[in-house]
Amino acid sequence: MKISADRDICMSAGMCVMTAECFFDQDEHGVVVITSEEVPREQQDRVRLAVRLCPSGALQEL
Repeated sequence: MKISADRDICMSAGMCVMTAECFFDQDEHGVVVITSEEVPREQQDRVRLAVRLCPSGALQEL
């Protein structure tokens, strides 16, 4: 599984970081940064939840 983020529509809510901090971070402006695009099988449920919880829809599972 891979993930991507549209930094242009990110609203800096931080739900991704709170849900799956191993794969998401925020830059100095609070905009999402993906720290690892490849998600191991054992972490996929957590990352899928982060994608669903993103209020702006900036995250996608590829």
